[in-house]
Amino acid sequence: MKNIDITLVSKHNNRKFKADASFVQDNKPKPIIIFNHGFKGFKDWGPFGMVANKLAEAGFVFIKMNFSHNGTTPENPTEFADLEAFANNNFCIELDDTGVLIDYIFSDKSAIPSNEIDLDKVFIVGHSRGGASAILKVNEDKRIRGIVTWAAVNNLESWHSKEELEHWKKNGRLYIHNSRTNQDMPLDYQLVDNFMKNRDRLNLKEAVKNTQIPMLAIHGSDDPTVPVSALKGIKAWNPNAEIQIIDGAQHTFGGTHPFESDELPDDLEKVVKLTIDFFKTIG
Repeated sequence: MKNIDITLVSKHNNRKFKADASFVQDNKPKPIIIFNHGFKGFKDWGPFGMVANKLAEAGFVFIKMNFSHNGTTPENPTEFADLEAFANNNFCIELDDTGVLIDYIFSDKSAIPSNEIDLDKVFIVGHSRGGASAILKVNEDKRIRGIVTWAAVNNLESWHSKEELEHWKKNGRLYIHNSRTNQDMPLDYQLVDNFMKNRDRLNLKEAVKNTQIPMLAIHGSDDPTVPVSALKGIKAWNPNAEIQIIDGAQHTFGGTHPFESDELPDDLEKVVKLTIDFFKTIG
């Protein structure tokens, strides 16, 4: 297994962010899968490293990235060490970061050997809010040829109540408690402002409707974070999208952080297999 560490620079604040590529080095061109993590997530969360190896062993170049403002740093890629960056994250930054990674893959600066990648087969996977980011990116970057979402949100405008939104605007910042790390993670009102100013770019419903490439949406039937109705909404917007509901699965498909097992959880194993089979059929 070959692993390549990648450092990229965001278009926003010239902030450095990390990605890594996993693949079996065999001098044969392979399809590329880009992975977008979700809210309060990062590329090395829980079993994502094992997922990367599974996809690599299946014949793909799997590239997972940290969004530049997800709260981690290049020096601390698995800790929320920069909460001010987290506070200043927004949907457009995540879309632009994904674009920076795709541009890198296509550039002569890429550290991934050109004989190991097939640039005509660039796919994307996104978990939770990363699924929404992936859908939106597909809508604006035709280099992406296939998409799979895992427990994707279908509404980026699910703000709090009107009263909470007014309080957020007045104070400029609210806090989201992270029960795993016991951190109160700040979110600045700029997130709402950014959404309002970029409604067309961030129109998830229209992006799903406009998706012309093969799409598979996977969801757990017992997801307490993003209800399975979100999946049904995606199907309603794009009847050509394939859907798979994993009975009994929750939001992370059995994954936790830290993850100490040598085997993927059964539900996540199913997700990985569905993803491999889907991309194999279109790739």
